[in-house]
Order: sequence, then structure tokens, then C-alpha cells
Amino acid sequence: MYDRAERTNPIPVNNRPIPHPISPHRIGLWLACLSLLGSGCRETAYSRGVDLPQTDIEPQTITLDIPPEDKGRGSLVAVDVNNDGNRDIIVTKPGTIAAYTTTGQQLWTKQTDIQLTHQSEGQGLPGRSAPGVQAADVDGDNRTEVLFLTQAGNLEILQGSDGQTKKSIPLASPPETNRWEHLVVANFRGEGDRDLLVQTTRATGYRTGRYLAAYTFEELLSSPTPNPLWMRDDFIANAHNGARVADLDGDGKEEVLGGSVVSPEGEILLELPLKGHVDALTVADVRPELPGLEVVALEEGGGRRPFGGGNRLATLANRLYERVFPDGNRIFLYNRDRLLWENHYKHQEPQNTAVGDFDPDRPGLEIWCRSRDKTHQKPFIFDSRGQLIAGYKMKQVAPKNWTTSGVETIFTIDWTGEAQQLAAAKERHTAGDVAIFNPLSGEFLLRFPGQTDRLYVADVVGDWREEAIVLSGDRLQIYQNLETNPNPDRPSLWERPEYERSKMTWNYYSP
Repeated sequence: MYDRAERTNPIPVNNRPIPHPISPHRIGLWLACLSLLGSGCRETAYSRGVDLPQTDIEPQTITLDIPPEDKGRGSLVAVDVNNDGNRDIIVTKPGTIAAYTTTGQQLWTKQTDIQLTHQSEGQGLPGRSAPGVQAADVDGDNRTEVLFLTQAGNLEILQGSDGQTKKSIPLASPPETNRWEHLVVANFRGEGDRDLLVQTTRATGYRTGRYLAAYTFEELLSSPTPNPLWMRDDFIANAHNGARVADLDGDGKEEVLGGSVVSPEGEILLELPLKGHVDALTVADVRPELPGLEVVALEEGGGRRPFGGGNRLATLANRLYERVFPDGNRIFLYNRDRLLWENHYKHQEPQNTAVGDFDPDRPGLEIWCRSRDKTHQKPFIFDSRGQLIAGYKMKQVAPKNWTTSGVETIFTIDWTGEAQQLAAAKERHTAGDVAIFNPLSGEFLLRFPGQTDRLYVADVVGDWREEAIVLSGDRLQIYQNLETNPNPDRPSLWERPEYERSKMTWNYYSP
């Protein structure tokens, strides 16, 4: 059913023979045979889904004084903006940033040309549903600052308490680019949140964030022409996402994560043996028996395309060739130093992932993959060592009247207070409902009705469990588990720096 390649170093390996290209005059015969093959394999069973009533949990609702229209740009993050010990919500929309407490008080709103995009490969970073904002104490005054990049090419630093501008810093980007497009507060020198990573894409063509620069905030705040710690123009970036950072080896300094791993000093440590491109990326302690953290990356594409010319017949023939001789579309697990394993499920594109402790009886974390199917998705799950452990058809587990397009924006969620984690997701390709489901079995457990534009998961109540936060137009709703927490003393994932970093740099492809 699948092949597994345990690797101990980051060199591309593919020992299978490369199939010979099919000559053009045989295309017609081949298409006919493939059509017959496909008709013989077509599914005939159909399930109308499960009867799951909408939940009776009454959400806390906050009406926002911001424009509801966003065309897929902007989002939200949870962070303590006013330093009162409670997490607040920052919402970004085209032209607007606003901060609210979770009790509904508007702390401030600011009109500004924040850098937000919908489709990163065509418009640049930060990409679909990305918030485009960071928040941390970056100058050592024990107060939170809010940071973002503008379309004019400036780094803006605001006071978190009232949104007033503390510093506006012009930042020149490389000649082949329009501006710096994505930013991440980082710790490259072991001094805490005192460094900044910026990233951008080439101004033309298929755009990925190959350009990186690292700065210290001391330099940014004191120099009229700040010099970077280091720069690179060859980073293997996610195709639709901004870079993430995490301290993979536990030395107190963070690496930059994508298809490459870049050291705190700006050196390439590892490059994945990609055939396609990275679609989604998650960092977690997937293998607790190993020191440090691991990275899960999903690959899209990579199949050979033997027919040239670019016409419709060649395009169709190449697509069918990939079905007969599939390749690529793999899942990778790696750390700072080496590729731990790579695997695939019938070379089907994994598309999106959720990583969590979905089966507490198994060692380590499990890796859930959504599948690329336009309708009736067929998720599949790997364990921490790359073994396929489960799979199912979404149409047999989703609630009745759930869209046949499946789920999107999939977050792992600590909802119950038990060891087993679940997943939260919204209806795909529509402003629809949100659900919490069991990734291992596919069982849908709760359904929150709505017209959801954005879904986010955060611990804003403070009992280490997480809440589902839904943004619909100008309305924010917080769904909380009202059952008693069975394990109230468990540490929150939000206390882990890599988890909080990921929650600040998320987008549609990598929640």
C-alpha cells in the first residue's frame, strides 16, 4: 500500500528505475486504457454522513468595529497585548489592525497599509489567512510591542497597550523584490525576543520566500540604516507559507524552518530531497525519545512530466502519466541535523496536516494528512516512525449537509483536558460551520453553526485547554468547553516557545 524510506542523512535517494517516457503516438491508446482502468476502480458506495446536531454551547460573542470585507487577506492571533496577564485578540484586515480583550473591550484600532495577501505564489507573502503581525517585548521595557510590515516597505513597531507608533523603520529589500513581506520575532543569539527575521519573494513569476534577512532589534532601533546579522537568497521556502522558527536542538537559539533548515548564524544545515515543493509545515516534539524537536513537512508534486510542448494534449498526457507512474507527494520528518524518515500514501498529495497526540497508546505524535481531493477527501494518518496507521473517507464520517469539499484550516486542539488531542476545522471552500473531530477515526464530535471566515485555536480562558475562536465578518465568537477540566494542573502547550511562535506565524496551509 505504501513505501517507506528510513533516512539518516539529507541526501536525495530514489533507487526505483525511472520509467521510459511514452512516445506521443501512443498517447491515444494509453488514454483509452487508463479510462477503462479508472472506470473499473470507481467507488460505488456512498454514505450520506452522520446525524450530528449542532452544539448547544453558547459562544461568547464580540462585535468588532472593523471592516468585514477581506477577500481572504488577514486573520487573528492571541497574545497578551496590554500586559494584564490575559491573552487578547489582534485582528488584521486590509488597511486595519485592531486589538480586543476576550471580554469584548476594544483596546485600540489603527488604519494602516499592513502587508497582507491572499495568494502568496502570485501576490507574495504572508499568504492566505495569515495575520501578518507579531507581538512580543522586543526592546526590553517589559511591555508588549506589536510589529508588522507595510506595503510601503517599513517595519512598524506599536505600543501594545494603545496602538501608538513607537518606531517606523524603512527596510530595503533585495533588488529582485518589491518589499519585505513576512516577519517573525526570533531568538538567534540566545537573548530572547531580541531578533527579527524578515522574508520576501521575487517580484515576478511563481513566488516563494527564498530571501531571508536577520536583524537585532538593537540595530533596528538605533541605526538609521540597520545592518543585518546575516542574509540569504537561496532558502528553500514553503510554496504558500512564510518561514517559521524554533529551537530544534535546545541550545537556546532558534533555527529557521522550511524546505531548508537555517542555523541561528544563517548557515544551511539541511535541505530536503524535494521533487516538488513544501505545502505545509509543523514543528513539534514528534519523537520524544530523541533530543530536541522535529519538523513535519508535506510535499506537493514531484512527478515526471515527459511530454513537452505545453499544449492541452501534453498537459492531459502528463497528468495521466503521473497517475500511472506516481512520484513525490511525500511526508518528511526531520530535525536540525538529519532527515529521520520520508514516506507517502500511494503518492497521493497529503495537502494539509495536523500533528498531535491522537492516539495516547502509541509512542510520540501522529501525523494526519487531509488529502488533495476536490470532493470527498480521504484522510490518512502516519505514526511518529512513518508507518501508515489509519485512513477513512470523509463522506462517511462528516455530518449530514457538510460540504462535500471537506475540511480546511485544520488545527490540533486540546479540547477535553484528556491526553488525547482532537482537531478543529471549518467547512472547506465556504463560509460555513466549524467542527471538532477525532483525527484517528474521523468521528465528528461537535458542530458549531456559522458563516466562518477564519478559525483559530487558542488557550484564552487559561485552564490549558484550548478554545475554538471563529471570525465571521465583523463578529468574533469564542467557543469554550464548559465541562470540568479532568486534569487542571497540566502545563499548557502555550508555555512552549515553538508552539506560541507557530500560533503567531500561521496561515491557511500551516495552522
